[in-house]
Amino acid sequence: MSTSTDARRHAKRKKSPQPDDGDRGVEVTPRLDGWRMPAEWEPRRATWLAFPHKRSDWPGKADTIIWVFAEIVRQLCRGERIRMLVKNAKQAAIAKNTFIRVGADIGQVDFVTCDTDRSWTRDYLPNFLVRSSVRARPRLLGAAKWRFTGWHRYPDHKLDDQAGLLVATQFADKAYYPQSVIRGRSVRVVLEGGSIDVDGEGTLLTTEECLLTGRRARHRSLDKKESERLLGEYLGVERVIWLPDGIAGDDTSGHIDDFARFVRPGVVALCSERRKDDPNYRALAKAKECLSTARDAKGRRLQVILLPMPDAVVDRSIRLPASYANFYIGSECVLVPTFNDVKDREALGILTELFPERRVVGIHATELLLGLGTLHCSTQQEPRP
Repeated sequence: MSTSTDARRHAKRKKSPQPDDGDRGVEVTPRLDGWRMPAEWEPRRATWLAFPHKRSDWPGKADTIIWVFAEIVRQLCRGERIRMLVKNAKQAAIAKNTFIRVGADIGQVDFVTCDTDRSWTRDYLPNFLVRSSVRARPRLLGAAKWRFTGWHRYPDHKLDDQAGLLVATQFADKAYYPQSVIRGRSVRVVLEGGSIDVDGEGTLLTTEECLLTGRRARHRSLDKKESERLLGEYLGVERVIWLPDGIAGDDTSGHIDDFARFVRPGVVALCSERRKDDPNYRALAKAKECLSTARDAKGRRLQVILLPMPDAVVDRSIRLPASYANFYIGSECVLVPTFNDVKDREALGILTELFPERRVVGIHATELLLGLGTLHCSTQQEPRP
């Protein structure tokens, strides 16, 4: 198994301190150190994925899912490196052979040996950070590694959390482990990457259901003020825009990346359900109402661009979270999930207008959706410092 010079250079870095619940000490946060989380469309160094191996996530389709990942790799590697988490050399060989067969540039792929529970890297890998000032020297990469608890739902999540720690300590120059004092004790704070979206200029989108009010709310033990403080201190944001609820079928209990996404500063792509009898109609209408009165960190009123919702996708009577908003913005392309739906073309057309400088590519995601996520959930961007 070969690893690129770039990957080897990062892996040899001195490891940052590991998180230590109960010993907070003097808190030096990314904001104080001059870091911020950049927007997804900002200059990129790599995209992180994990080779899919949890067969029960895709009942009856586990053998075909690897070809969906191969197409993701083939498209993204035209403009950036791919860092692929694999369990061992055998899995790396399978992945490499699959990628070569679809015509991917294998020279653009780094295989990083690290076992995982699942392949949803968006949620357990760190949020990478860059210096707020473009004049900062040296140009370093930071990371905020939040605690991952399987969306407060699945017990098999410890390997995923450990994978995030490994990436933070070995591939970032400086790693932070967000903590808060709860009942007099400092503990690591839970957050998934799919629960937030940022514009790179100080504004963050999230939902109250996921972080504050839902039955599985990650910040239930915190109040809104403390939640906003943590997001500000560890991601460098100045304003949090709260939308009420997520969409039907979402086992993450309200992730924002299933229905509302920044596409550039001041502009949000929001899913809209036209059928009043659909479970998503009310939640998306409320989200539109909230966004119509919101202002971002720069004081701008947000422009809201509506995306259609595909027809309901159901597996064995279970509603799946099908959405065109789960697109991924690569360095030179935008990958958009499609569902063999008549509205696929409409969604692709809207996103093509929103990203004129990038190729907009549809990736058939109906089978991937059986795992209750699609493209954005499967990827995590590593920005260029």
